[in-house]
Amino acid sequence: MPTHPQAYRPETLLLDLGPTLSDPVEAADFPQTVLRFRNDTAAAQVGLDTLSDDEWVRAFGRFEPLPGTLPGPRALRYHGHQFRHYNPDIGDGRGFTFAQMRDDRGRLMDLGTKGSGQTPYSRSGDGRLTLKGGVREILATEMLEALNVPTSRTLSLIETGEELVRGDEPSPTRSAVMVRLSHGHIRIGTFQRLAYLKDEDGMRAAVGYVLRNLYDEDSDDPIRLLDHVVGRTA
Repeated sequence: MPTHPQAYRPETLLLDLGPTLSDPVEAADFPQTVLRFRNDTAAAQVGLDTLSDDEWVRAFGRFEPLPGTLPGPRALRYHGHQFRHYNPDIGDGRGFTFAQMRDDRGRLMDLGTKGSGQTPYSRSGDGRLTLKGGVREILATEMLEALNVPTSRTLSLIETGEELVRGDEPSPTRSAVMVRLSHGHIRIGTFQRLAYLKDEDGMRAAVGYVLRNLYDEDSDDPIRLLDHVVGRTA
């Protein structure tokens, strides 16, 4: 699969965190894959703009591994509160992280999905995305990008040929799988889970991963990460 020889710089750093933060999963075998949107502006930032449409669909609709990066998709585990109750059994329920690479500024980027099929955390969900939902996200992310508001980018939207039933919109409705380009998928819930499990080694590894790759700081000090997060979000 040809990628831009100068700009494509794959990484596998997520694997350094070990097997306890994520589960290997497989993408759904969709009945069809019809390309509806490809974001070549965002793709150029990570050296993927040279893919043909057929190569694009294989990478982002069939999820054939991109060269040099993660060997397969990973559904991340995390904890958090739902409906006012702490839930220790949450994770990526209709998406996964399947590739990492550097952008044209040297920053670590993840490719993650929405609507790519069921995972161990789907519970009663079908793991799918409506085509209309994907279009709405394209409009939202592109508007935020135009307004210079930091956000994930919608990289790809591929219609997948299934009829979905949803209680909050007219059904049946068309299905799709979306790919996002973002700085990472580590959540506050990632650290909640490690604290809940009293996994001190895992906590240090996750803190160090975030400080090195998101804050360019060679440290695994949780207080340093807390300072950064509070400064950015409070």
